Order: sequence, then C-alpha cells, then structure tokens
Amino acid sequence: MSDRPLDDAARGDAPRADAYEPRPGLTHRDADWAGLNVLVAGLGVSGFAAAVALAERDAHVIAVDASDEPSAEATDRDRVLAILEADVRRGAAHTLALPDDRPVDLVVTSPGWRPDQPLLAEAAARGIPVWGEVELAWRMRAETGAAPWLTVTGTNGKTTTVTMLASILQASGLRAAAVGNVGTPIIEAVLDPAGFDVLAVELSSFQLHWSRSISPVASVCLNVAPDHLDWHGSELEYHRAKGKVYDNTQVACLYNVEDPTTELMVMEADVVEGCRAVGFTLGVPAVSMLGVVDEVLADRAFIAQRHDSAAELGTLADLRGDAPSVAPHYVANALAAAGLARAFGVGPLAVREGLRAYRPEKHRIAEVATISGVRYVDDSKATNAHAAAASLRAFDPVVWIAGGLLKGADVDDLVREAAPRLRGVVLLGRDRAQIADALARHAPDVPVVDVASTDTDAMTEVVAAATALAQPGDVVLLAPAAASMDMFANYGARGDAFAKAVRAQQGPTEGA
Repeated sequence: MSDRPLDDAARGDAPRADAYEPRPGLTHRDADWAGLNVLVAGLGVSGFAAAVALAERDAHVIAVDASDEPSAEATDRDRVLAILEADVRRGAAHTLALPDDRPVDLVVTSPGWRPDQPLLAEAAARGIPVWGEVELAWRMRAETGAAPWLTVTGTNGKTTTVTMLASILQASGLRAAAVGNVGTPIIEAVLDPAGFDVLAVELSSFQLHWSRSISPVASVCLNVAPDHLDWHGSELEYHRAKGKVYDNTQVACLYNVEDPTTELMVMEADVVEGCRAVGFTLGVPAVSMLGVVDEVLADRAFIAQRHDSAAELGTLADLRGDAPSVAPHYVANALAAAGLARAFGVGPLAVREGLRAYRPEKHRIAEVATISGVRYVDDSKATNAHAAAASLRAFDPVVWIAGGLLKGADVDDLVREAAPRLRGVVLLGRDRAQIADALARHAPDVPVVDVASTDTDAMTEVVAAATALAQPGDVVLLAPAAASMDMFANYGARGDAFAKAVRAQQGPTEGA
C-alpha cells in the first residue's frame, strides 16, 4: 500500500447517528446524565462499573442479571449499588424483557449479551439506544485533557499486544495501563482520579459490536479467522465487528500485511482526515511499514526519511529473553505494539526498552521446563484453531496436546498444515474425536494417544503420554485449539494443570 492518507472517508469523531443518542450532549463525564433512565444489562465486573458511574451522576439505574444466587463478591456489589439508589433485579425473568414499571431511555449492555437476546432485541425494536460498556466509557472521559486511546483487536494476540504496548508506553515515561478485554474495565481507568497519559485498550468483537463513537489515536486488527460465529451469526458480521476498531482513527490504522483482510478493513473504514494506513510484516518492510531486516525490527513508517532508510526498534534477541527461540506471531505482535506506540510519538529507544522489559502473560507460549532434552511449552491460551496454528508454526518437531470444546470450528486446515511437524499427538476433552478424525485423514502415520478421562487429574496422564512420545530436541506443546470449560474452570486452570504435571516428573537436578 502506498504511503498516503486514507482520505476517502474522513468524518472526525462524531457519533454515527442520532438514533444512538438518548439525550443530546452525552459526550463527557460532566454532561447532563441526571435523571436519565438507564438499564444496565449484566452485573459482571464491567456492568457493575458502568452502573456505579451512571448512578454517581444521578442517572436512574436499573441493573439486571440472570444470576439469582450471586457470589459473596456480587452481593457486595449489590449493596454498593443499593447505597447509590440503583435498582438491582436478579433472576432470568428480569433479563427477558424491558421492565414494564419504569421507563428506559438507554440500555448499557455487557459484552457477553448477544444482539438477539430478548431484552436487547426488544430495545432495538422500540428504538431505545443500546450502548456497550466501552461506548459508555468513551463518553465518560473528561471533557478536556482525557487520556487518548490506542486500540487493539484481532482473533488472536490481543492481550499480548496490548500488554506489550503498555510496557513500551511505560518505558517512555508515560503513565499508561492495559485495559478493556484484558481485565481492567475501561470505565474504571477512565474515571481513575490520578488519571493516565494514554490507555492501551484491548477490544473484543463483542465490545466493538456495541461501539459507536470511539476515536482512537491509532488502532490495529492483528488478524482475522472464524471465531464466535455463534454470537455474531455469520463470518461477515464477525468481520464487520472487528473492522470497527478502525472507525474514527486519528493518526494511523495498522494492518497485518500477511492477513489481507485486515488491510481491506482499513480501506473500508471511516477515519479522521489525514489518518494513514501502516502495515506490519515479518518480512522486509516497504515504505509506510514496520518489519524485520536481518533480525532487526525496522520502522519505515514513522520517520521522515522512510523512503530510503529505517529506524531500529529492537532485535529478535530483545524479544527472546531467556527463551531459545521466538514465535513468528509473537514478533508480529511486537511490531504491532511498536507501531501503535510510534504513532503516539514514542521514540525508538523507548520501544526497545519496553520490548526488552516485557514478559509474556501466563499460558501464552510459556516455557515450563526442559527435561531430558525435551522442552515443555504452555500455550493454553490457544483456544481456537487459528491460535493453535500460530503456536505450532513456532516449533518442529512437536508432540501436540490438543482438544476441549471446539465450538463448532473446523480443524482440517489446522491439522493439514501441522502434520509435517508432528512427532505425536495426545488428545483430551469432549471434542477430541473431531481432531482424531482430522489426524486420520491428514496425518495417518502420526501416533495418537486418546485420553478419555475428563477429570482434571487427567492432565497427569496426558503429560505422561506426551513424554513417552517425545525425543530429545522435541517440544511438548499444549496448544489445545479449543476452549477449556468441559474439563477446567478456564484456560488458565488448564495451563496450571499442565505445568503442575510437567514439574511433577522433573528430576531434582534438571533446570526449569
């Protein structure tokens, strides 16, 4: 793509349509929220934060949640809302329709609620605006001096990229935080009394679906592969939701050169006049791109001499840390994070220091141990086929541990691509038969061990089977390509069980 502005759809940062405005002027925290009748749908962490923010500004809040047996923590939240005079209504019946005893001017929904959920569908049919909690957070920013946002989405790699970005921003001396889908509700960061210089914001497709007026300084969609189709209804709608990350971007829209869909999303986005398209690639970067040249991370986008030179942002060795290698998708995430930081004006030295200081989150290609020449790697976060494929590309040969809840996803392409790398496969979880069938078609000579137990202690059997298949120099890789809830509380619990089983077989003289 040429080094030119995306000037065919300049619009600024105004909301998309009056239909989303329950009252004129609700664009900052000190606007006239008083007396607004708001229904908050869902009382998880983000829903609670939204309800508190609205109630503190004298909105009339009704908060509904399907759970009628809240945890101790949820009960404490209910008490806080009661003090703020919010009306908390628990039980599934309250989530099936709008209340008939109170008016509703606005619905603020938690990201897990699907658009076809009865209450949300009724609101849409009646012309009542529906905002996501991220949209509300954007409108709760200070009228002047609010922290700018740098936004990240993608099927995989969001959390790594946004936390890496926060590390870079902090290395440059800025007060910054990683927020959003990564864990901390954005509205809490927006209303933090100490304030931030900039926020690194992770956005899921669910959150983007309900967003309207967000205007980030820079944005990126890391990659796109089929996921959450049960929520969005189709692959097209999923793509549309992801593409909204680019809407209203002010300075730079970053896209993945190796994933042309992301570039198309940029070309179709409505952006602020003068916003640039900037690519990132694992190859040598062209003008207006970031890439890799002889193991150096190179910037040919955010320097004045980009037509004939590049700025060094770090090296692959800076990313490896103590690990013997660095996965290609990890490098891509680093380039995306660096590009967002550079768009915000962070210098090359701070980018390098932030990348050097960064340590990956748990369960994301985490080195657990090396035992008798076999490396054990935990990538329990690889909960779909796209993430597992990226993980498998980083190692060869591999004893692959896979299985769980596939959520209707197809694994044939994943298995076909991985087959030449596989020393063996150990399968666990409810949908393991689907992976076994794909292996029989595309890797018939690869030994497969099927672990039928669904008890959480089954991971001990799984690791023992993988160890028996492995040879010195191999990697035993937990990259399940599936969700974990059939056997574990979450992917973190699954990764912890893997690490525990690995360390249990570790000899007293062998290093981790």
